[in-house]
Amino acid sequence: MAKQQTKKKKKPQDENARHARTFWKIFLGGILLIIFVFLLASWGVFGSLPDETSLENPEKNLATEIISSDGKTIGKFYKENRTPVPYEELPDHLVEALIATEDARFYDHSGIDAKGTVRAFVFLGSRGGASTISQQLSKLFFTEKVSSSKLTRAMQKIKEWIIAIRLERRYTKEEIITMYFNEYDFLNQAVGIESASNIYFDKAPSELNTSESAMLVGMFKNSSLYNPLRNPVGVKNRRNVVLAQMEKYDFISETVKDSLQALPLNLNYAAQGHTEGLATYFREYARAFMSDWIEKNPKSDGSKYNIYSDGLKVYTTIDKKMQTYAEEAMDEHLANLQKEFDIQNKKNKTAPFRDITPEETEKILNTAMKRSDRWRIMKEQGKSENEIIASFKKKTEMSIFSWSAKNNSKDTILTPLDSIRYYKSILQASLMSMSPQTGEVKAWVGGINYKYFKYDMVKTGRRQIGSTFKPFVYATAIDQMHMSPCDTLPNTQYTIAAGKYGLLEPWTPKNAGGSYGGMVTLKEALANSINTVTARLIDRVGPRPVIDLVKKMGMETKDMPEAPSIALGTPDVSLFEMVGAYSTFANEGVYVKPTLISRIEDKNGTVLYQNVPETKDVISNETAYVTVSLMEGVTQSGSGSRLRHSGRTSGAYKSTITGYPYKFTNPIAGKTGTTQNNSDGWFMGMVPNLVTGVWVGGEDRATHFSTTTYGQGATMALPVWALYMEKCYADEELDISKGQFKRPANVSIVTDCSKWKDGKNNGEEIPDEFDF
Repeated sequence: MAKQQTKKKKKPQDENARHARTFWKIFLGGILLIIFVFLLASWGVFGSLPDETSLENPEKNLATEIISSDGKTIGKFYKENRTPVPYEELPDHLVEALIATEDARFYDHSGIDAKGTVRAFVFLGSRGGASTISQQLSKLFFTEKVSSSKLTRAMQKIKEWIIAIRLERRYTKEEIITMYFNEYDFLNQAVGIESASNIYFDKAPSELNTSESAMLVGMFKNSSLYNPLRNPVGVKNRRNVVLAQMEKYDFISETVKDSLQALPLNLNYAAQGHTEGLATYFREYARAFMSDWIEKNPKSDGSKYNIYSDGLKVYTTIDKKMQTYAEEAMDEHLANLQKEFDIQNKKNKTAPFRDITPEETEKILNTAMKRSDRWRIMKEQGKSENEIIASFKKKTEMSIFSWSAKNNSKDTILTPLDSIRYYKSILQASLMSMSPQTGEVKAWVGGINYKYFKYDMVKTGRRQIGSTFKPFVYATAIDQMHMSPCDTLPNTQYTIAAGKYGLLEPWTPKNAGGSYGGMVTLKEALANSINTVTARLIDRVGPRPVIDLVKKMGMETKDMPEAPSIALGTPDVSLFEMVGAYSTFANEGVYVKPTLISRIEDKNGTVLYQNVPETKDVISNETAYVTVSLMEGVTQSGSGSRLRHSGRTSGAYKSTITGYPYKFTNPIAGKTGTTQNNSDGWFMGMVPNLVTGVWVGGEDRATHFSTTTYGQGATMALPVWALYMEKCYADEELDISKGQFKRPANVSIVTDCSKWKDGKNNGEEIPDEFDF
């Protein structure tokens, strides 16, 4: 009986011991199982893991940056819009916002936050997850999307842990943070913190303030949900959560938190799509330049560079501020000019065309149809010509360009044929601005809107240049015959006989307005664009020397006829060529080839290309100076004199069209140009350290104003130049000259006509060596 009682007393102890052994077996078995699972995962049983080389050199597409002369990114070429930045360029408050919000014990763990993991298991994630920054980086770098099954997600989490631990072994904490910021996709083509800060706030990461940093860090939770463009309220709330976390962990004070939470988001969205943002036409030129350079300059292993993934840096001569001012000036004037053009077209039965037959109109529209993407695509689909033409007459929903619409984009319903006619009514324009001493192009505006009008009118487009060609005739006369701006010629009709220069019939140019009579100085003749004087000059020097001169100044002359009519601007020339040629005058007779790409570097900073300026002595510095002096007369008393004063101010668009709102007082040399039917308006303007050309006109020469009042270069193009220069002068950091053009020593040609009287200086003979 006692033995039985003794057994009963020992039984609970044995039972407890057995349970304890079972517990420890299960516990140790679980640990061994976890270790075994981790080993299997590390061996790649559950899917491949990156090797150590991959960890140290993760392969990612890096965008090629287009960088302005003032160090600003103005565009990118990319598959993924990612440009890495070093840790040193991340402001402290940006890093602090990340730590406070995503991983407060980041500097205390080795990839896995044990405390956070236990908390997540115990409370089933209701008090926050346990994913560390290292784990999140491993997910971004190396793991793929998985199915929704719990087992698969568990295996994926294990892989993330393993990779996170490896990352912690291989990299410093700062490197992990840097990689995380550089890798995350902030949406709207913003991959990485550099793109995100530039796209959402138009500034570099180092320039972000605390509120902006908090907004971007808030997007790490879910950038699709917290998209600033689609969900600004949610993004602001999320930003305020980040600010609260920063205050919780003593990165900012409560007072600072409260003040920052009250602020709006203050987005400054600057899209970096290929058809959006700044300098779109120039960026397309840069793409073509890079493609050509890549073909001729392979890597050391023989493979080709890829501008979409190799992370090249293309340093350009474009000044971001000047480019901005140029585009603003273009938009301001062209929007108003288009209003006036539309008003005048309401009474035009053949709008948007003038002075052509119905047959010619049909030909223009048919040609446009056959050049369209719609025609090409339907042709590739095997559609017949009749089917394609019929499709152009069916109404469809589309987005069209409009100055009055938000972002210049308007949704409407039109037939494709009507949309072609509509686009033919939109006036186009271009601007190029260049430093004549260095050849560096500072601003390049190839059109009014790259999204809708992709044809670049700076370099690709060629149009008749009108009277802007006349200074080259005058320069030839000065160079050959030592003529002075004060020399006089008769303003009477002048005929060059048939047979001379291969003329089939006599050539007798007429003056605009039919004004003749008296003697005029060369300075007066150029200032007022008197055709009869220009005809006399080209007959004296001959067309060939003029053609030879402009060829030396960078113009393509193979299609330029050796005829006296070129003196009045009949050749088709690009704005790119015109600015380069005019810069020769401002640069004392030395032509410097326009430059846009200064150097190219690879992602490691190795210089792959360095521009070497191309220069050529074309004319003497005396001839250049005298020609500049002639062109100063254009802005003093000629067709460009509206730059000097405020004149009449009548009309709905007085400030930029028919009025004279400009009051420049500094020396300006320039020349307006207008083609015969007002289809092309030009203005070439120069100050000592900047030459800028502007062209305005329709896509087709049949699209134009009916009168010279609106169709002349002084009305269509000059205002863009003036608005641009006003903005440049207002920015004193640009240091645009207001001084005199440099006068060479020992100028023997008289340029000050107030001291000139019938070839004499106040009645006295002027010695050849006399220097005014």
